[in-house]
Amino acid sequence: MSNEIRKILVTSALPYANGPIHIGHLVEYIQTDIWVRFQKQRGHTCHYVCADDAHGTPIMLRAQQEGITPEQLIADTWTQHNADFQDFNIGFDNFYTTHSDETRDFAELIYNRLHEKQHIHSKTITQAYDPVKEMFLPDRFIKGECPKCGAADQYGDNCEVCSATYSPTDLINPVSAVSGERPIDKESEHFFFKLGEFETMLKDWTQSGHLQEQVSNKLNEWFEVGLQDWDISRDAPYFGFEIPNAPGKFFYVWLDAPVGYMGSFKNLCDQNGLAFDEYWGKDSNTELYHFIGKDIVYFHALFWPAMLTGAGFRTPTAIFSHGFLTVNGEKMSKSRGTFIKARTYLEHLNPEYLRYYFAAKLSNRVEDIDLNFEDFSQRVNTDLVNKVVNIASRCSGFIKKRFNNELSATCSEPELFQSFVEENHTIAELYESREYGKAMRAISALADKANQYIDEKQPWVIAKQDNCDAELHDICSVGINLFYVIASYLKPVVPTMVAKAETFINAGEFAWPDGLSPLTAHTINKFKPLMARVDADKLSALIEASKENLLSTPTAAKSPATKKIEKVANTIEFDDFANIDLRVALIEKAEHVEEADKLLRLTLSLGDESRQVLAGLKSAYTPEQLEGRLTVMVANLKPRKMRFGVSEGMVLAAGPGGDELWILSPDNGAKPGMRIK
Repeated sequence: MSNEIRKILVTSALPYANGPIHIGHLVEYIQTDIWVRFQKQRGHTCHYVCADDAHGTPIMLRAQQEGITPEQLIADTWTQHNADFQDFNIGFDNFYTTHSDETRDFAELIYNRLHEKQHIHSKTITQAYDPVKEMFLPDRFIKGECPKCGAADQYGDNCEVCSATYSPTDLINPVSAVSGERPIDKESEHFFFKLGEFETMLKDWTQSGHLQEQVSNKLNEWFEVGLQDWDISRDAPYFGFEIPNAPGKFFYVWLDAPVGYMGSFKNLCDQNGLAFDEYWGKDSNTELYHFIGKDIVYFHALFWPAMLTGAGFRTPTAIFSHGFLTVNGEKMSKSRGTFIKARTYLEHLNPEYLRYYFAAKLSNRVEDIDLNFEDFSQRVNTDLVNKVVNIASRCSGFIKKRFNNELSATCSEPELFQSFVEENHTIAELYESREYGKAMRAISALADKANQYIDEKQPWVIAKQDNCDAELHDICSVGINLFYVIASYLKPVVPTMVAKAETFINAGEFAWPDGLSPLTAHTINKFKPLMARVDADKLSALIEASKENLLSTPTAAKSPATKKIEKVANTIEFDDFANIDLRVALIEKAEHVEEADKLLRLTLSLGDESRQVLAGLKSAYTPEQLEGRLTVMVANLKPRKMRFGVSEGMVLAAGPGGDELWILSPDNGAKPGMRIK
């Protein structure tokens, strides 16, 4: 790895200013913060900026519900988010807001440049309009029956049951999620970004090492169907920035959200005298990295590079995508106490437990990670407390009592110490490539090696022998020096624990241990506990505090579309119902569908035959929860060819969708293949 000083700008995706930070969000911010702290520890110039994503219809509507202005809502949310991030040691150099003069200026600049180069055009479109609220409705604010499979309570852009995509105007029996009334069609002029004009550039960019291979392959699907013009405008009423020379038209939130990276950095530049163009100019040779979740790849890897290129700015050096968080193998759930807000966690447990655990689970691949509470406790207690902290604890007492806190004048095990230091190259490569799990395993192996050395030397036995002070002094001094190296490696992950270690070691801030020499004839400070074990009672209290009684949850926090039970459909003839062949089915096998966000592939037994069904149940169930269960399926539904295979039927489920789905199950005694009448 080169010793040349690098100039780096790093961002994390912007948290939406419409709710609290939860531990699922923290996967990204902790992953990014570790990488940034590592770069700074290596001596590189690295700036880390972020901002609240503060615009859009949801924020406008929530402010109305609470009887405050959107400006007050986003200001209050910013204060909460900022406090959460600080308490989790997320070391932003600037945490800002997209509702800023800087972001407005860059959004208008980019738009005007794209408009001048004729990359933007306008056309009249027909949209769903809420006649009660007198507003156009975003796709996600319209619900109805899927036009493809007939599933109820589906959003206006895609079906969570069959994964079909469509226009809101295609929904059957649509209703506004704002007022609950049926929307009407209304025409409006909108502005569109000609994304297809950048197809050649984007194909080259996405296949040139700027993205993980999984992401590059995924984007090929979009190129295959062709890049469509992107609607970048929204109609009043809307909380956001008005488009220049277009009264009553506002930038769509996904246009100005990534521009918020530029706005936040410009604000930092103005505070610290940095050169903005050095990092964002077209000819910039600094490094620019975005850390994002896999669900927003499309915006960051297609729209954003195209916008930047068209407006004369540089494109990112790389975009690093990550998966989602599950808890105990399942999607986070309020009823189970696993939908954990950052603040609730902080009220019960040390934030560095979570930082270490996430690090131990993370890789550079786009994979979901699971927070298993039993594994969480064991890993923290074993790896950090019993192994790492124990090294310093075992040796410091002898150094204090017998040698007045002074280490021996020479290192009696120079080769052992050097072998620890030489691991810095391997561990640095792992941090650099975001293979944190492998890095933690390598560091844990060093801790094992240090403890093995102490076990073999048995200083507690030596201390009882006559005329062995020099040997005891050497053994414990080596142990302290090995701890010194290990703690230096852990500094990006558990900075608070290592800050305590720095006070103990008394040798200044720990730099990256490349070329580190052992401390000799050096006075250390009194050892104080660096980290306590995970308290099982506090962990249980956290889970209990995170539970919500869903029956007593204030309905004001829900959209009107979910407040009431869906209306009963129009009556049908008996013959119509008789044509539907409902059967008891055994779920023989359930598995994830690769690259599908919502689908599970089910193998259903009807007794004498098996069917494959692709079901939108991934948010509500894990495969393990489904296998071996009996359910109900529509057995005579015409097979449907979908993107991920052929679906030969449909399982029946109740609920509004997402993680609130419950498959139907027959009573005891029912057998696979039985017809339901």
